[in-house]
Amino acid sequence: MVDIKPFKAIRYTEKAGDIEKLIVQPYDKIDEEMQNAYYAQSEYNYCRLTLPIEENRYEIAKQRLDQWLAEGILEKDEVPGIYVYFQEYDLFDKKYIRKGFIGALRLHPFRENIVLPHEKTHKGPKIDRLNMLKTTRHTLETGFILYSDPNGKTISLFDEIAKEEPLIKAKDDLGVYNRIWKVSDPTKIKIIQDVFTEQQLVIADGHHRYETAITYRDMRRNEAVDHNDFAAYEFRMTYLVPVEDEGLNILATHRCLAKVVVSEEKMNELKMFFDMNEIMKSEIPKFLIENKDKHAFVMYQESRAISLIMKDISAINRYVSDVSEEFKNLDVVILRDMIFHGIMGLEDLHIDDDIFYERWWNEAVEEVDNGKYKVAFILNPTLADEVLKVSKNHERMPQKATDFYPKMISGFTMLSLEEGEKVL
Repeated sequence: MVDIKPFKAIRYTEKAGDIEKLIVQPYDKIDEEMQNAYYAQSEYNYCRLTLPIEENRYEIAKQRLDQWLAEGILEKDEVPGIYVYFQEYDLFDKKYIRKGFIGALRLHPFRENIVLPHEKTHKGPKIDRLNMLKTTRHTLETGFILYSDPNGKTISLFDEIAKEEPLIKAKDDLGVYNRIWKVSDPTKIKIIQDVFTEQQLVIADGHHRYETAITYRDMRRNEAVDHNDFAAYEFRMTYLVPVEDEGLNILATHRCLAKVVVSEEKMNELKMFFDMNEIMKSEIPKFLIENKDKHAFVMYQESRAISLIMKDISAINRYVSDVSEEFKNLDVVILRDMIFHGIMGLEDLHIDDDIFYERWWNEAVEEVDNGKYKVAFILNPTLADEVLKVSKNHERMPQKATDFYPKMISGFTMLSLEEGEKVL
């Protein structure tokens, strides 16, 4: 059973200054240029906790956190709550509002079949975040998890709560308008909790941090003299969004090859399985949108855009076996296993050497024209429903199969995991 609790969030006080100069993108989306810019914005910018520039960054983060708490820059709420969180943003000339909430989610290893992953993780990021967690003893950033609410009970409640003045409102550095309301009313909290009685949750973003939280929980259990099931380290501060939410968007991640082009021979082989036509470069997004219900791609190389529409999905069976139909039907699987591995013979593609990933189609095409890449494959995004189905089959998608947009902003809430902290 999914267990979600209100918690006493640690938040910035007015002493910290303008909230828009304090909040940041998730640590793994911050490059060196952004890091320097964040440092320049404020001496209390959240990047100084999640991704310090200094070499001894874990210890520096701990020292800063302790100091900011002591000075009243950060302060823990006296009353626990669940924090309704809206993100309003523009995407492809349309306005969206993603609606969800931040709560304390009881941790479950994947084997318990309650919280499920949708992608593979790597050792390096988990070591880094475990060191940060062990040193600071605080959850500094939320995870991002999907749940199902077909009757819209939580969404209706969120809309009701959003009629009130928000506790926090801020535009982030990507132009996303963030609003947060605190909910402490037990009746309203129970409405949310009741939706989770029969749920399987799927991680959208934050796989490494979720697995790290499990590892840390087990460490704390082993160290505990008097273990309590409601100790804060048994939970993870998590942002949860219903898969039915109309503001939930996943962007495509386009694949770019740096060293090889598609030869005439391989082009002819592709024609066996795909209807192919040359289109104008400017027509790429229109073609993909019009064919979003098909397995459609655009290949761009040597200043030519070639559209591809798969003739028969059963052709994937030549290249992929022992997986579900839902997995085989993913465009990212067709591209990786059929086109790259099968037809082009590219089995070992190393990230940032052989293959690169681009969020925006026009930037991928531009980099081909500039000579950075030889060929770009432009595709439609994976759907949220596909993420749920594949995850519930206990399968993990290829790397960069999803790009949930926008990202959860860091710096609004924090969860203390210090000795004696409980979530009740």
